[in-house]
Amino acid sequence: MPNIVCCFKWVVDEAYIKPSSSGKIDLEWAEHKLSDYDRNAIEEAVRLQEAYGGSVTAVTVAPSDATKGIKDALSRGPEKAYFINDEELENLEPSQTSAMLAQVIGGQIDYDLIICGEGSSDLYAQQVGPRLAEKLGIPCIAFVKKLSIEGQRVIAQRKSDEGVEVVSAPLPALVTVLPDINNPRVPGLKDTLAASKKPVVEISLEDLGTEYPALITDKGLRAASLVRNCTRFGSSPEDLQAFVESIKKTGVIDRG
Repeated sequence: MPNIVCCFKWVVDEAYIKPSSSGKIDLEWAEHKLSDYDRNAIEEAVRLQEAYGGSVTAVTVAPSDATKGIKDALSRGPEKAYFINDEELENLEPSQTSAMLAQVIGGQIDYDLIICGEGSSDLYAQQVGPRLAEKLGIPCIAFVKKLSIEGQRVIAQRKSDEGVEVVSAPLPALVTVLPDINNPRVPGLKDTLAASKKPVVEISLEDLGTEYPALITDKGLRAASLVRNCTRFGSSPEDLQAFVESIKKTGVIDRG
Protein backbone atom coordinates (compact mmCIF):
# COMPACT_ATOMS: atom_id res chain seq x y z
CA MET A 1 0.00 0.00 0.00
CA PRO A 2 1.64 3.25 -1.14
CA ASN A 3 2.39 6.22 1.08
CA ILE A 4 1.50 9.22 -1.07
CA VAL A 5 2.60 12.82 -0.54
CA CYS A 6 0.84 15.68 -2.32
CA CYS A 7 2.34 19.18 -2.39
CA PHE A 8 0.21 22.30 -2.62
CA LYS A 9 0.46 26.10 -2.57
CA TRP A 10 -1.75 28.79 -1.04
CA VAL A 11 -2.06 31.60 -3.62
CA VAL A 12 -3.86 34.87 -4.20
CA ASP A 13 -7.37 34.38 -5.60
CA GLU A 14 -7.45 35.90 -9.09
CA ALA A 15 -10.98 37.18 -8.47
CA TYR A 16 -9.52 39.76 -6.08
CA ILE A 17 -6.88 41.08 -8.46
CA LYS A 18 -8.44 44.38 -9.49
CA PRO A 19 -6.64 47.61 -10.43
CA SER A 20 -7.39 50.99 -8.86
CA SER A 21 -8.21 54.03 -10.96
CA SER A 22 -4.48 54.77 -11.15
CA GLY A 23 -3.77 51.31 -12.55
CA LYS A 24 -1.98 50.03 -9.45
CA ILE A 25 -2.83 46.62 -7.97
CA ASP A 26 -2.93 46.22 -4.20
CA LEU A 27 -3.04 42.62 -2.96
CA GLU A 28 -3.02 43.47 0.75
CA TRP A 29 -6.73 42.72 1.18
CA ALA A 30 -6.98 39.98 -1.44
CA GLU A 31 -8.34 36.60 -0.41
CA HIS A 32 -6.29 33.46 -0.99
CA LYS A 33 -7.15 30.00 -2.28
CA LEU A 34 -5.67 26.58 -2.92
CA SER A 35 -3.84 26.71 -6.26
CA ASP A 36 -6.12 25.29 -8.95
CA TYR A 37 -3.45 22.91 -10.25
CA ASP A 38 -2.75 21.59 -6.75
CA ARG A 39 -6.39 20.67 -6.29
CA ASN A 40 -5.84 18.13 -9.05
CA ALA A 41 -2.71 16.85 -7.28
CA ILE A 42 -4.58 16.33 -4.01
CA GLU A 43 -7.54 14.73 -5.75
CA GLU A 44 -5.32 12.29 -7.63
CA ALA A 45 -3.51 11.33 -4.42
CA VAL A 46 -6.81 10.59 -2.70
CA ARG A 47 -8.13 8.62 -5.69
CA LEU A 48 -5.02 6.45 -5.71
CA GLN A 49 -5.45 5.83 -1.99
CA GLU A 50 -9.06 4.79 -2.57
CA ALA A 51 -7.88 2.37 -5.27
CA TYR A 52 -4.72 0.94 -3.67
CA GLY A 53 -4.93 1.80 0.03
CA GLY A 54 -2.05 3.41 1.88
CA SER A 55 -1.96 6.97 3.18
CA VAL A 56 -2.02 10.55 1.87
CA THR A 57 -0.02 13.37 3.44
CA ALA A 58 -0.26 17.00 2.29
CA VAL A 59 2.77 19.29 2.46
CA THR A 60 3.13 23.02 1.87
CA VAL A 61 5.54 25.91 2.32
CA ALA A 62 3.78 29.17 3.22
CA PRO A 63 3.67 32.20 5.51
CA SER A 64 2.47 31.51 9.05
CA ASP A 65 -1.01 32.97 8.42
CA ALA A 66 -1.88 30.44 5.69
CA THR A 67 -3.75 28.15 8.10
CA LYS A 68 -6.90 28.28 5.98
CA GLY A 69 -4.97 26.59 3.20
CA ILE A 70 -4.08 23.70 5.50
CA LYS A 71 -7.71 23.20 6.45
CA ASP A 72 -8.83 23.41 2.83
CA ALA A 73 -6.27 20.80 1.74
CA LEU A 74 -7.16 18.42 4.58
CA SER A 75 -10.87 18.74 3.82
CA ARG A 76 -10.17 17.21 0.40
CA GLY A 77 -9.03 13.85 1.79
CA PRO A 78 -5.43 13.80 3.09
CA GLU A 79 -5.06 12.35 6.58
CA LYS A 80 -2.21 14.58 7.76
CA ALA A 81 -0.39 17.77 6.81
CA TYR A 82 3.11 19.17 7.18
CA PHE A 83 3.07 22.97 7.38
CA ILE A 84 6.49 24.50 6.71
CA ASN A 85 5.83 28.07 7.74
CA ASP A 86 7.40 31.36 8.74
CA GLU A 87 6.43 35.01 8.47
CA GLU A 88 9.31 35.48 6.04
CA LEU A 89 8.17 32.82 3.59
CA GLU A 90 6.68 35.05 0.90
CA ASN A 91 7.73 35.49 -2.72
CA LEU A 92 9.82 32.33 -2.62
CA GLU A 93 11.79 31.30 -5.69
CA PRO A 94 11.09 27.70 -6.87
CA SER A 95 14.58 26.55 -5.93
CA GLN A 96 13.94 27.61 -2.34
CA THR A 97 10.52 25.97 -2.15
CA SER A 98 11.83 22.69 -3.54
CA ALA A 99 14.80 22.75 -1.15
CA MET A 100 12.54 23.10 1.89
CA LEU A 101 10.15 20.43 0.64
CA ALA A 102 13.06 18.06 0.00
CA GLN A 103 14.46 18.64 3.47
CA VAL A 104 11.16 17.83 5.17
CA ILE A 105 9.85 15.08 2.88
CA GLY A 106 13.21 13.36 2.62
CA GLY A 107 13.95 13.62 6.31
CA GLN A 108 10.61 13.22 8.05
CA ILE A 109 8.06 11.49 5.79
CA ASP A 110 7.90 7.88 4.65
CA TYR A 111 6.82 8.16 1.00
CA ASP A 112 6.47 6.04 -2.13
CA LEU A 113 4.91 8.57 -4.49
CA ILE A 114 4.94 12.39 -4.54
CA ILE A 115 2.31 14.23 -6.59
CA CYS A 116 2.56 17.91 -7.55
CA GLY A 117 0.50 20.12 -9.83
CA GLU A 118 2.15 20.97 -13.16
CA GLY A 119 2.62 24.54 -11.90
CA SER A 120 1.11 27.05 -9.50
CA SER A 121 -1.70 29.51 -10.17
CA ASP A 122 0.56 32.49 -9.48
CA LEU A 123 4.13 31.98 -10.78
CA TYR A 124 3.40 28.89 -12.92
CA ALA A 125 7.15 28.25 -13.14
CA GLN A 126 6.64 24.45 -13.44
CA GLN A 127 9.94 23.94 -11.58
CA VAL A 128 9.12 22.83 -8.03
CA GLY A 129 8.18 19.24 -8.90
CA PRO A 130 11.22 18.43 -11.09
CA ARG A 131 13.58 20.25 -8.71
CA LEU A 132 12.16 18.34 -5.75
CA ALA A 133 12.65 15.01 -7.52
CA GLU A 134 16.23 15.94 -8.39
CA LYS A 135 17.03 16.85 -4.78
CA LEU A 136 15.52 13.58 -3.52
CA GLY A 137 17.26 11.55 -6.21
CA ILE A 138 14.07 9.92 -7.54
CA PRO A 139 12.49 9.61 -11.03
CA CYS A 140 10.20 12.41 -12.22
CA ILE A 141 7.39 12.12 -14.76
CA ALA A 142 5.87 15.46 -15.77
CA PHE A 143 2.60 16.51 -17.44
CA VAL A 144 0.73 13.33 -16.49
CA LYS A 145 -2.90 12.91 -17.62
CA LYS A 146 -3.50 9.38 -16.31
CA LEU A 147 -1.87 7.53 -13.43
CA SER A 148 -1.85 4.03 -11.94
CA ILE A 149 0.34 1.86 -9.71
CA GLU A 150 1.39 -1.68 -10.55
CA GLY A 151 3.41 -3.39 -7.85
CA GLN A 152 6.46 -1.26 -7.16
CA ARG A 153 6.10 0.85 -10.30
CA VAL A 154 4.04 3.83 -11.34
CA ILE A 155 2.49 3.83 -14.82
CA ALA A 156 1.71 7.22 -16.33
CA GLN A 157 0.30 8.64 -19.53
CA ARG A 158 1.95 12.00 -20.14
CA LYS A 159 1.44 14.65 -22.79
CA SER A 160 4.37 15.61 -24.97
CA ASP A 161 4.85 17.71 -28.08
CA GLU A 162 4.55 14.53 -30.16
CA GLY A 163 1.39 13.21 -28.50
CA VAL A 164 0.80 10.95 -25.49
CA GLU A 165 3.55 8.78 -24.01
CA VAL A 166 3.13 5.83 -21.65
CA VAL A 167 5.94 5.92 -19.10
CA SER A 168 6.85 3.59 -16.25
CA ALA A 169 9.14 4.37 -13.30
CA PRO A 170 10.10 2.50 -10.11
CA LEU A 171 8.86 3.75 -6.77
CA PRO A 172 9.67 6.01 -5.04
CA ALA A 173 8.93 8.55 -7.76
CA LEU A 174 7.43 11.98 -8.34
CA VAL A 175 4.80 13.01 -10.90
CA THR A 176 3.35 16.36 -11.88
CA VAL A 177 -0.25 16.14 -13.05
CA LEU A 178 -2.25 18.09 -15.62
CA PRO A 179 -5.66 19.64 -14.83
CA ASP A 180 -7.46 17.16 -17.09
CA ILE A 181 -6.34 14.16 -15.01
CA ASN A 182 -9.46 14.49 -12.82
CA ASN A 183 -12.25 16.71 -11.54
CA PRO A 184 -11.44 17.71 -7.95
CA ARG A 185 -14.18 17.02 -5.43
CA VAL A 186 -15.84 19.87 -3.56
CA PRO A 187 -15.55 19.39 0.21
CA GLY A 188 -18.82 19.31 2.14
CA LEU A 189 -19.54 20.56 5.64
CA LYS A 190 -18.67 17.18 7.13
CA ASP A 191 -15.32 17.18 5.33
CA THR A 192 -14.52 20.68 6.55
CA LEU A 193 -15.36 19.83 10.15
CA ALA A 194 -13.30 16.64 9.98
CA ALA A 195 -10.31 18.60 8.62
CA SER A 196 -10.08 20.56 11.88
CA LYS A 197 -9.38 17.32 13.78
CA LYS A 198 -6.62 16.01 11.51
CA PRO A 199 -3.00 16.26 12.68
CA VAL A 200 -0.80 19.08 11.40
CA VAL A 201 2.97 19.07 11.90
CA GLU A 202 4.28 22.64 11.94
CA ILE A 203 7.89 23.22 10.95
CA SER A 204 9.64 26.59 11.23
CA LEU A 205 12.75 27.91 9.53
CA GLU A 206 14.49 27.55 12.86
CA ASP A 207 13.61 23.85 12.84
CA LEU A 208 15.10 23.50 9.37
CA GLY A 209 18.30 25.20 10.48
CA THR A 210 18.78 26.83 7.09
CA GLU A 211 18.39 30.43 5.98
CA TYR A 212 16.34 31.21 2.89
CA PRO A 213 16.86 34.90 2.04
CA ALA A 214 14.33 36.54 -0.26
CA LEU A 215 15.35 36.20 -3.91
CA ILE A 216 12.23 37.76 -5.46
CA THR A 217 11.19 41.32 -4.61
CA ASP A 218 8.01 43.01 -5.79
CA LYS A 219 8.81 46.55 -6.92
CA GLY A 220 5.19 47.23 -7.73
CA LEU A 221 2.18 45.86 -9.57
CA ARG A 222 0.28 47.61 -12.32
CA ALA A 223 -2.56 46.40 -14.50
CA ALA A 224 -1.86 45.79 -18.16
CA SER A 225 -3.49 48.24 -20.53
CA LEU A 226 -4.62 47.72 -24.09
CA VAL A 227 -4.32 50.48 -26.66
CA ARG A 228 -5.48 49.89 -30.22
CA ASN A 229 -3.92 51.98 -33.01
CA CYS A 230 -5.77 50.12 -35.79
CA THR A 231 -2.64 49.59 -37.90
CA ARG A 232 -3.40 47.47 -40.94
CA PHE A 233 -0.85 45.25 -42.65
CA GLY A 234 -0.73 42.50 -45.24
CA SER A 235 1.08 39.16 -45.37
CA SER A 236 3.90 40.03 -47.76
CA PRO A 237 7.46 40.43 -46.41
CA GLU A 238 7.31 44.14 -47.20
CA ASP A 239 4.04 44.60 -45.28
CA LEU A 240 5.37 42.72 -42.27
CA GLN A 241 8.58 44.74 -42.25
CA ALA A 242 6.58 47.95 -42.40
CA PHE A 243 4.48 46.78 -39.46
CA VAL A 244 7.62 45.97 -37.44
CA GLU A 245 9.01 49.44 -38.14
CA SER A 246 5.76 51.06 -36.99
CA ILE A 247 5.93 49.11 -33.71
CA LYS A 248 9.53 50.18 -33.18
CA LYS A 249 8.48 53.82 -33.45
CA THR A 250 6.04 53.36 -30.56
CA GLY A 251 8.77 51.94 -28.32
CA VAL A 252 6.98 48.61 -27.81
CA ILE A 253 10.01 46.71 -29.11
CA ASP A 254 13.67 47.61 -29.20
CA ARG A 255 14.81 49.60 -32.20
CA GLY A 256 17.97 47.51 -32.33
